[in-house]
Amino acid sequence: MATLVLDNGAGTAKVGFSSDKEARIIPNCVMKAKNVRTRIFVGDQIEECKDLSSLYYLLPFQKGYLVNWDIERQVWDHMFGKDCCRVEFGETTLIVTEPFFNFQSIQEAMTEVLFEEYQFKSIYRCNAPELSQYRYKYRYMESPLCTLLIDSGYSFTHIVPYCKGKKLRDAVCRVNVGGKLLTNHLKEIISYRQLMVMDETYVVNQMKEDVCYVSSSFMEDMSVARKKGAENTILREYILPDFSHIKRGYVRQKDDLTERGGDEQLIRMNNERFAVPELLFHPSDVGIQEMGIAEAVVHVLSKLDEEMRPHMLKNIVLTGGNCHLPGFQDRLYKDIRSLADEDYDVEIFLPPNPITYAWEGGCLLAEDPDLENKVLTRQDYDEQGLSYALERFDVW
Repeated sequence: MATLVLDNGAGTAKVGFSSDKEARIIPNCVMKAKNVRTRIFVGDQIEECKDLSSLYYLLPFQKGYLVNWDIERQVWDHMFGKDCCRVEFGETTLIVTEPFFNFQSIQEAMTEVLFEEYQFKSIYRCNAPELSQYRYKYRYMESPLCTLLIDSGYSFTHIVPYCKGKKLRDAVCRVNVGGKLLTNHLKEIISYRQLMVMDETYVVNQMKEDVCYVSSSFMEDMSVARKKGAENTILREYILPDFSHIKRGYVRQKDDLTERGGDEQLIRMNNERFAVPELLFHPSDVGIQEMGIAEAVVHVLSKLDEEMRPHMLKNIVLTGGNCHLPGFQDRLYKDIRSLADEDYDVEIFLPPNPITYAWEGGCLLAEDPDLENKVLTRQDYDEQGLSYALERFDVW
């Protein structure tokens, strides 16, 4: 029996069979290009578009929740269809993720769509950190007693404590800052200071990934960014794509002396490089009344029994796309170390690919013989109904 693992994130969906070596990362959206009026691009079909300027996005997720089922169905049809996974629904078990604090109506709709429209043989719904925690314990011969998952994704950052494989519900914490907010903030800064890019979400998101980093000492970097000439080691010139000769933007090297063409556009990235990711640690800098990630970790620990805290601090796991930002792990260690009790050790694990880490955990779970007892079959759903389906899984 085949098992399909779908980590259905708000920014990207990570999908693939448990037997696959790696996940397919597919943008969880539908896009329209201004120069191709006769076609919409679903998920990774956007790679076929030649001009990616001023893309118009249709997103199934709003503020972290799946609210537009028409768009999501188009993305799932593409993922499950012949161009991607070629799913035989009647013979396939689906492991699918959903966000924390998910509304009951959304949970009901997801169960209905998967069983009644796609007709999967059985499903297992869970939160993505549960799969990451399952993957993490396989690093050890003896699984750790406690794990603290930090999942920093497109819409939110969640801090989730686990003890003996069970999530401690009352201590789960959400910070309403994610990759989408960082990209939007960077668009506003560049549009105010240099060039109007409010419609260029795709390009600015690539710029964020290529140029931004997390500062380990914000005030020191800010003083360097104020300097002129060669003393300013932070300034970078980012060449924007023109989609005829330059398909993707890039950082111009300092020793690149080639003459700049008349139509080539560049953006100078100075303190924006580290000031934008700083919102993950200090959201109040732009008036968002939230804790930073390090403060939220300490807040979560304060809700736990004292004997759990040293075990949690020794097993902090980072997942989600924001963890790819250079310096993220070092900065988080520095901040947590300064806030935590000095008698406790702090160890932070950053997987080789934090984006697909939950998907890898789903592949391991698919091999667990106990999974058969955890899934909800279509027969159970038909006989017992939606209320039974909601009680079956530890998701909220």
